[in-house]
Order: sequence, then structure tokens, then C-alpha cells
Amino acid sequence: MGKNEGILYGIGVGPGDPDLITIKAVEILKDVDVVYSASSSKNSHSLAYDIARKYIPSNKICEFLSFPMILNKEEAEKWWLDHAKKVLKDIKEGKDVAFLTLGDPLTYSTFGYLMKSLMSLDPNIEIQVVPGITSYQAAAAATNTVLVEGEESLTIMSGALGGHHLRRVSEVSDNIVFLKAYKNIDDIVESLEETNRIDSSLAVIRCGFEDQKVIEDVRELKGKKALYWTLVISK
Repeated sequence: MGKNEGILYGIGVGPGDPDLITIKAVEILKDVDVVYSASSSKNSHSLAYDIARKYIPSNKICEFLSFPMILNKEEAEKWWLDHAKKVLKDIKEGKDVAFLTLGDPLTYSTFGYLMKSLMSLDPNIEIQVVPGITSYQAAAAATNTVLVEGEESLTIMSGALGGHHLRRVSEVSDNIVFLKAYKNIDDIVESLEETNRIDSSLAVIRCGFEDQKVIEDVRELKGKKALYWTLVISK
């Protein structure tokens, strides 16, 4: 990295409650020149920005970067690369840049795609990651659920395509967390039934927000349209 180049900070803003953002993240947001945050390609709204808004000085340059939720990897990579080029331009101009992302920057996060694309363009840029509290950590706290103890194991998996991951690892993992449990919630519920986990599972919707909801019997979700911010913890 050149002496006059900036730094990229990947900042996790946590699961939804602004009070769960780390002190380190708040201090960095005061000092950076530009703040980017992830948004859906379907709109210009950013949940990550809304969570961190009160910590961002009014004079900061803030921009949203759209990340499409698509399965076509080649098409998605074009978006990531375009965003990386935009961020790299700022860094090369000597600007310190923050990229906000929900939860933790390295856990099912858009930041991971951006970071890989940036490093493909210039492997020598300085990148610092500020970890954030994940949704499943916050959900466990909200429900007083012990995630692991003793010699138990914990498996974190995506539920975007249903419960096939659970069917594969149920016998070798004591505790399971489904993130992105919304599009195929019916199959997730069925997989919990098939693996005899249904009675020791719970779901949390919009964890960390004022309208947070805990579902103690996940069977209630079957046949219903689940919200994007839905996760399932299975003991």
C-alpha cells in the first residue's frame, strides 16, 4: 500500500439494535472520509445504514451499494467488481472508507464479496475488519438459549435453499442455527421434523428490532410467508 492511500474498514453493525454496535466501530465512523453500506438492488434503502445512522456525522459522504440476491455467480461477480472499483478509487485517492454490513462482516456478509473483489484488483490495499454481533448471538441472548456448552458442537448454516444442510449434518452436530430461514421455511420445518429436532427448536423474527418476535413452536411458520430476518435455533 502506498503511503498516501486510504484504508478500508469492514464494519459489522450488529443484528438491528443500534446499541449493539461496538465502540470501535463508532470511533472509526467519526474519522473515515466515506461511508458505504449495502442495499438491495431492488431499492435504495439500507438497513445497515439505518442501524448506524446516529453514529455517522452529518458531514460524512454516504453512499449505498446495491447487491442483488441472485444465484447466478457470474452475474453477481460483475456487481461485486463494479463496487470494488468504486471503493478502490476512493482508497487510491487517500480516503479512508467504511463499509457497513449487517451482523458480522465475515459471516454470510456482502462485505466478504467486496473484500475478495478488491483484493483481486489490488492485493496490497489495507483492509481492517471490525467484527459485529451476529443475529444468532443476539437471538440466543433474547431467548436465554445456551448455544453450546461442554463438548457440544454448533453448526451455522444457510436456510435459503431449505433444510438440506440439516439433513446432511444432523447426526454429527449437537446444535444448529439456520440463518436466512425465509424463502424455504416449509422445508426447514420438515427437516426439523425428520431429524426429531422440532420440539427443541425456536425461531426469532427481526431480532434486535422493536417488533422482534419469538416463535417457540416453529410449526407455526409452516405454510406462511416468513420475513427475511428470520432465523431458527435448534438444540
